[in-house]
Amino acid sequence: MKMKSDKNGTGCMLCPRNCGVNRAAGEHGVCRVTGTEIYAARAGLHMWEEPCISGIQGSGTVFFTGCPLRCVYCQNYVLSNAQAGIPVSKARLAQTFLELQEKGAANINLVTPTHYTPQIIRALHRAHKDGLHIPIVYNCGGYEKVETLALLDGVVDIYLTDFKYMDSRIAAKYSGAADYPQRAKEALEEMVRQQEKAVFDEAGMMQKGVIVRHLLLPGHTKNAMEVVKYVYETYGDRVYLSLMNQYTPLPHVEKWPELNRKVTKREYEKLVDYAISLGVENAFIQEGETAAESFIPAFDGTGLRG
Repeated sequence: MKMKSDKNGTGCMLCPRNCGVNRAAGEHGVCRVTGTEIYAARAGLHMWEEPCISGIQGSGTVFFTGCPLRCVYCQNYVLSNAQAGIPVSKARLAQTFLELQEKGAANINLVTPTHYTPQIIRALHRAHKDGLHIPIVYNCGGYEKVETLALLDGVVDIYLTDFKYMDSRIAAKYSGAADYPQRAKEALEEMVRQQEKAVFDEAGMMQKGVIVRHLLLPGHTKNAMEVVKYVYETYGDRVYLSLMNQYTPLPHVEKWPELNRKVTKREYEKLVDYAISLGVENAFIQEGETAAESFIPAFDGTGLRG
């Protein structure tokens, strides 16, 4: 398994940015990650995912450093901007997966893994040889390349993906990725190709399938509705939707005053009612006051040091 490269064999081409930088030589692209090592900031049992992912025991979550997107409102800002994280060898990552399984994790949950895909695959192969048997969750921002996702066919059991935008103008403004809608459509098609039917165990925990998340942004209910409409009309109830109201306005959004507030109850109810009107049945919704910093863990290397 080699890092996908440009024609000179030196450039990273794992995500739609196609930066083509030589990370081994210390260059970095949009994800801000350099070198060939894996960097991650936290590993542990995480209780804040969808019920069929976290359950009562928790999802065995590994938060990776860096991100191909540049979302101005990112809830994990220090992580996505590579301001947190420690180097983790493939052997140590494999051992981390096994430790999470031993702690009773419902699954292994890879958060923002895109730019480490080849290394993660190697670590998973090693862990499987040593007894890893719980489902693998690929938890991403939806801005993926089909070619990279194809490497994960037979490796990933559950795709837990964002679908942030159907409007390229909003995608450009808030994530610097005008091509996000098209790339997300292509990526979702590949994810569903790999995991076409959701499978649950007797306890209601997902073993295989695709969950599409949409974080409702303040003032952007129309975009949210367009996302729901596209996903449901394209895939029906084969794909589970997760409609989230937990957006938290952090200090770095002050330059975007329209985002510097929480989502209102009325905005969220309008989105949920719209989904119901379309006929959506397989969906997770959030109730009550969920926009809290309790969703943002400490990225201090917990669970990753040998």
